[in-house]
Amino acid sequence: MVYVASTTAPVNIATLKYWGKRDKDLNLPTNSSISVTLAQEDLRTLTSAATDEGFTQDKLWLNGKEESLDSARTQQCLADLRGLRQQVEAQDPQAPKMSQWKLHIVSENNFPTAAGLASSAAGFAALVVAIAKLYQLPQDYSEISKIARKGSGSACRSLFGGYVAWEMGENLDGSDSKAVEVAPLNHWPNMKAAILVVSDMKKDTPSTSGMQLTVKTSDLFQERIKNVVPQRFEEMKQAIRNKDFPTFADLTMKDSNSFHATCLDSYPPIFYMNDTSRKIIRLVHSINAFYNETIVAYTYDAGPNAVLYYLEENESKLFAFIYKLFDKVSGWETKYTEAELNDFLKEFDQSVSPKLDFELDDEIYRGVSRVILTRAGPGPQDTTECLIDENTGLPK
Repeated sequence: MVYVASTTAPVNIATLKYWGKRDKDLNLPTNSSISVTLAQEDLRTLTSAATDEGFTQDKLWLNGKEESLDSARTQQCLADLRGLRQQVEAQDPQAPKMSQWKLHIVSENNFPTAAGLASSAAGFAALVVAIAKLYQLPQDYSEISKIARKGSGSACRSLFGGYVAWEMGENLDGSDSKAVEVAPLNHWPNMKAAILVVSDMKKDTPSTSGMQLTVKTSDLFQERIKNVVPQRFEEMKQAIRNKDFPTFADLTMKDSNSFHATCLDSYPPIFYMNDTSRKIIRLVHSINAFYNETIVAYTYDAGPNAVLYYLEENESKLFAFIYKLFDKVSGWETKYTEAELNDFLKEFDQSVSPKLDFELDDEIYRGVSRVILTRAGPGPQDTTECLIDENTGLPK
C-alpha cells in the first residue's frame, strides 16, 4: 500500500530581510526577519509525498523533471523528519515503519523557479509539511519550521500565513531559531502586493554565495546586524500589530535599501538590482510625494524584481500610475476586466495628469516582463489535488 499526502505552501516576501548566516550548515541567520505571506492562487508550490516499503530509493520530481536529492540541505530535512517519525513509531508499535522506507516527492510551482521569487522558500516549506503530514507528526508548525529552515532559511516563514517573524535565536544548535506568527491574515487582510517581474532569468550571484561574501567583506553589514535590524524588528512588529501602513512602508523600503547597500559594499560588489529596478524606486517615491502620503512601498529580495506593497483602499490611486505606465505588460488581465482597467486610466487622466509635477518615464515598461497581482494569504493548505499515482507511487 502506497501512503500519500499532499499540501500547498506559499511564497513569502520579507519586509525585513534575512541576509547572512552565523552557521552555514544549520542555516542560522545573523539577524531576525519579518515577512508577508502571499496568496497561493498566484504563487505557490504543490507537493505530494509518498512512501512504501517497496520503494528502492528517495526520488524527487520538480515541475515534471526528475531532480537530484543529493544536496546536503535536502538530506538534512529528510533525516530530521525521519527522526521525528521514529519517535511516533517508538510510542506506537502498530504504526507502519515509514521512517525506514524511501520517499517519492513530486512538486510543482505555478511560477518560475530561481527567478528571485522565493521559489526555494515555498518549495522547502511544501516538502517539509507534506512529509510531516505523511508521517502524522504531532509537532506544531513552529517546531516543523526549524526543519524547513535547514532547507532554505526563508522557507521557515512560509509555514505561517499573514505576517511572520523568523526569530534568529541564540542557541548554537539552532533549537530556538524558528518562525512565529506576528499577526494572522485576518488581522490585516487588506494588504496587497503588485510584483513587477523585471527579470525571470536565473540570477548571477546565488543568495548563498552572496551572503557568504557580504559577511566576509562588508563593513556596513556589521552595523546592519548589530544596530539597524534589531531596532527595526521591534518597530516592524509594532507597525503590523497597529496596522500602521506608513511606518510599515517606511521600514520596508529602508530595510530593502540597507540590504542592497550591504550587497554593494561587499567586495567585489554584488548587484541584484538593475536600471529598471532603480527607476521603479524613484517612481514609488514620486507617487508617495504626489499624494503627500505613503500609499505604496517597494522591496527587493536578492534579485531585480520589485514587490510593491499597498492597502486595498489605495489601489485606484496607485494603479492610476502603474497601470498607466505598465499597461503593455501582461498579468493585469488575470484580475481585472477591461472596464476596470480603463477606470485606472480615467483616474490618471482626471485626477493625476492635471496636477502632475514630474516627468513620467514612458519607456519604463520595457524592462518588465509581467505583473503578478496578489495579496497577503494563508499558510500551507491541505489539498485533494495529488501529483502521485497511489497505485504506482510514481508521478501522475
